[in-house]
Amino acid sequence: PQAKLIFIISLFLGTTITISSNHWVMAWTGLEINTLAILPLISKSHHPRAVEAATKYFLVQATASTLVLFSSMTNAWYTGQWDITQLTHSTSSLILTAAISMKLGLAPFHFWFPEVLQGSPLTTGLLLSTVMKFPPITLLFMTSQSLNPSLLTVLAILSVAMGGWMGLNQTQTRKIMAFSSIAHLGWMTIILVYYPKLTLLNFYLYAMMTAAVFLTLNSMKVLKLSTLMTAWTKAPSLSTILLLTLLSLAGLPPLTGFLPKWLIIQELTKQDMAPAAMIISLLSLLGLFFYLRLAYCATITLPPHTTNHMKQWHINKPINPSIAVLTTLSIMLLPISPMLATLV
Repeated sequence: PQAKLIFIISLFLGTTITISSNHWVMAWTGLEINTLAILPLISKSHHPRAVEAATKYFLVQATASTLVLFSSMTNAWYTGQWDITQLTHSTSSLILTAAISMKLGLAPFHFWFPEVLQGSPLTTGLLLSTVMKFPPITLLFMTSQSLNPSLLTVLAILSVAMGGWMGLNQTQTRKIMAFSSIAHLGWMTIILVYYPKLTLLNFYLYAMMTAAVFLTLNSMKVLKLSTLMTAWTKAPSLSTILLLTLLSLAGLPPLTGFLPKWLIIQELTKQDMAPAAMIISLLSLLGLFFYLRLAYCATITLPPHTTNHMKQWHINKPINPSIAVLTTLSIMLLPISPMLATLV
């Protein structure tokens, strides 16, 4: 437990260092602390798959960190500036975009993410999908005025397409969540240059909904769709709420997940990018398909439809209060969207 506590404290320390730094080397240090703190949490089970996931994660993150350092050094070489917001050299900003895309798992650098998530436990998967994505997103936020808009738009549309298409025939819940994460990152990236605060709002709401889904799956001990089909007997109320949270993650009105998509499409049309808005909206229908599939397996395969699996015992222990709070927030925040819109 002490070791785990140290790793989690280091994780939050690394995140805090990165998001509060002005100097590139400090930001890089924070990213490195983050990577090293999450590795033992991924490979905790000592299963070959977990060790493989940790190795893949380490290699990808080390490469991305090197590229971050390289881009900031190139920028300092040309401009004499180590300040994060002063990234004015064009080659540096291109290299940085590639590096942060690798760190986040944006397409076309997304291949490591589903594999790593599949090899790690659900709680570590939650950290990888939310906390570990926060520092790179803050770096993008701080350098947003010097990044290339058309490159980011291409990466974003590619990510939403890949996240949707590759998630279609998955049966493992962690892989489905990984592809959903890739698709959501596409939505965050497309608006980054035009309205950076909207990217952060989208990230916060995404992190909240993903946390709700991961914690629910963890409390029901669901790793694949076939176990999800019989999990409703364990905690019927939890399954019902999981249905709504998944639909919120898909972005259906009148749930919370509709809010960022709505604001992003509105902002894109203001920027005369209606074709991009249309493409990204159509591609997010692919994501809707596999969220509906998850939701269908969670709640709609009830009797008289019989499955060939053993029914599971009903759990009488109370639901974790954090799940209750997170699911309520991920379902019911749409009415206060004017307030959230004024915040951003």
